[in-house]
Order: sequence, then C-alpha cells, then structure tokens
Amino acid sequence: MENQEGYDLDFTPEFLADYKKLIKKTPLLKKKFTKALKLLANNPKHGSLKSHKVDTINNQDVWSSWVTGDVRVIWMYDEDQKMIIILLEAGTHSGGNKVYK
Repeated sequence: MENQEGYDLDFTPEFLADYKKLIKKTPLLKKKFTKALKLLANNPKHGSLKSHKVDTINNQDVWSSWVTGDVRVIWMYDEDQKMIIILLEAGTHSGGNKVYK
C-alpha cells in the first residue's frame, strides 16, 4: 500500500493469512481494518490506534495497534527503509487467536 504523505505498508504472508481468516469470520471487520491501516500509514501514533510497543522474544521493536476492541495489528518499522511499516500479524487481544501475551 503506497502512501504519498506517510509510510508505505508492507504486508507479510502471515499478516495476509491472519487478515483473510479474520474478515472471513466477521466481514464487517474489513472496513475497520481499512480505516486502521490508513491511519497507521498516515500516523502510526494516531491516538485512536492506541499504538504501543509489545515484548518479543528477540527484543525487536514491535508495536501493536488497535483495529477494534479486541482485534490488533502487530507491526514494526523497516530497519533499512525508515518510511516503511511491516505488518507482521493480525489477531485478537484475547482468546484463541491471540497475537501477543
């Protein structure tokens, strides 16, 4: 997803698989994902995303951003190209599809 004013979004295969699985179960999520990803591309620290760092095994700077009350997007800044955000995973904050603990 190219964005003239902000960050470009790079979708990993894991993110795309998670996304497809989530919107298949709840088709209304597609619109909420679209809105959240646009906000993320324009301003990753936008207040409605509630973006915050999460702990990872390898101590990378990984972030979580809000899509809905329970759905999150896990992402990181590209280390080589600073204006790219890599979308790592999508899932829930709780339950069986938890994206982080």
